[in-house]
Formats: sequence, structure tokens, C-alpha cells
Amino acid sequence: MSLGNQIAWDDTVLPFQLDKSDTRGRIARLDGVLSGVLKQHAYPPVVEALVAEMALLTALIGESIKVHWKLSLQVQTKGAVRMIATDYYGPDKEGGQARIRAYASYDEDRLTDGDPYDQIGEGYFAVLIDQGQGMKPYQGISPLTGGSLSAAAEGYFAQSEQLPTKFALKFGKTIEPGVPEHWRAGGIMLQHMPKASPFASGEGGTGEGGLLTANDLVDGEDEENWNRVNILMNTVEDLELIGPSVPPTNLLVRLFHEEQPRIFDPQVVKFGCTCSEDRVRQSLSIYSAKDIQKMTTPEGRVTADCQFCSAHYDLDPLSVGFEAQKDAGDDA
Repeated sequence: MSLGNQIAWDDTVLPFQLDKSDTRGRIARLDGVLSGVLKQHAYPPVVEALVAEMALLTALIGESIKVHWKLSLQVQTKGAVRMIATDYYGPDKEGGQARIRAYASYDEDRLTDGDPYDQIGEGYFAVLIDQGQGMKPYQGISPLTGGSLSAAAEGYFAQSEQLPTKFALKFGKTIEPGVPEHWRAGGIMLQHMPKASPFASGEGGTGEGGLLTANDLVDGEDEENWNRVNILMNTVEDLELIGPSVPPTNLLVRLFHEEQPRIFDPQVVKFGCTCSEDRVRQSLSIYSAKDIQKMTTPEGRVTADCQFCSAHYDLDPLSVGFEAQKDAGDDA
């Protein structure tokens, strides 16, 4: 396999379908996206790992949303890492690129060594889908469960969407000779699709502690099919997930050839932030001149920093707020 073909699969999500088991899935490979997200901040390694995992989940889940839509994932906790937030922007047109951004807030003095998920305390996993102007946003929330962010996402889909969902993820820093150290991630998402849902792409009982699990949502033939594809996915190896030596198409055949997988067009994803000076001005437009004065620095400026990309905005206080906008309108 040529290096060109290897690179072609980086920062893509490949959707597929297993018709024999009524299961849909996606395979994601992230490289430059993670570099774009993480280089904006000097996160400690345990925080970097959590952000990398969340970005990978965002790519896998986000591929199902439509053009122009926005998916936001958020984890809020009482642990050392207080919040992780990600956004996935659907492409502007069919065949276009999707964009991902992410950030985390944390208490550095509470961070510990070891498992990154140890930094996560009691909290919740939330999903919001913005379907565009004039449409009511979709929102869902569930308690954090399991020992990883992927387990929390599985719990969300079981609780809030009634969709059996399973992830196999791998992420870490490269140790390839001659290649600068950087984060890579890869993963597979499987989802049984028995009901209509915002995640259906147009097409039991309770578990421990009273919370639903994926296996609580299927029975009979559906349960047999779901268990079979999960057993097949569990044979995946770490290097097959992260790549770049094994293309996702080859991996699909290796794992699910008996299921006769059908693949669809891959979705390219890039790091991208939507912040701008106009958006900052818009966010400040609800404040009066008195409020703006309280925000003004000793140097006589109003400043703002984007949490996602660290962009810094420096504005004249006389040019922001609703009174400034009104004056500008009167002058016109």
C-alpha cells in the first residue's frame, strides 16, 4: 500500500451497513484533526487523552447528521476535568468537508497520574443537535456510566435514544521513527437501528442500577444478530483501528466479510473553528454601555478569547453593546 493511500484515509469517517444484522456503523481515523484541536492548548497528557477520545466519538457520531447541521457533545463532571465540549459542523454542501473543534476545562491541582478517566467524576453526558435556523434544537442527556467516555456514550444511546450502540476505540501518540510525535485515533461505531431517531439517518428490561444497556434493547433474532456483530468487532486489533497501514475498507472485510458489508462515501473531517470578530460583537450586543464599561480593561479595551481555538479579540468598548449598535444605526 502506498503512503498516498495511507494518508488518504486520515481524517475521514467511512459509513457502512451490515444488512444481514440490521446494523449500521462507521470507521473513523483522525490525525490532523487531533493536531489542530490539541495544539491550541497546553493540556496535561491525561486531559489530552480525554479530549482525543471525545473528538473521536464526535467524528463517529457526527457523521450521521445532515448537511448544515451542528452536533455538540458535552461532558460535565464534579471531577478534576470539569467539562469537555466538542462541536461537529456538517459540511456546507454534499461532498464537502465537516469540521470538528473541542476544548476542556479542568483543575490542574486535582489531576492525578494513571487512567485519564479517573479525572472524571459524577456527572452527565449531553448531546445537542442544531438543525438550522427556524428549527427547534434536539437535546438529550444521560448520567455518566462505565469506565470511559465511549462507555458513557453507549449509555447515552441506550437511555436517551433506545439505540443499541457499541464503540471500539484506540488513541495515543505515534512512535514512528522519523515522524514527529503527535496524537492519532481510530475507532468503530456499531448501531442497531430498530426505531426512528435523530441518529437513524432517515431509516426489555433494565441494566445495573436501573439504567438501560444495549443488550436490554434487543431480543430474539435481533439479539442474536447484535451479539454476533459485536463478537466480530471485538476481534479488532489496536493497530487496525489507528492505522495507517490497514485501510478501513480492508478492515471491514476482515471483520465482517460474512455480513456482506456495504460501504458509502467517506466523510472528510478537518479541525475548524467558527469564531470571528463579528460573532464576538454579536454576543456582546445584549449588553448596555454600563455593562460594557465593567468589562473594559485598565487599558481601555474589551477583550475576548475563544475557548476552542484560543483566538484573541481586542475591541474598542465604544463599538460594542446594543447602545453602540443603535448609535451606529442612527448615524446611518
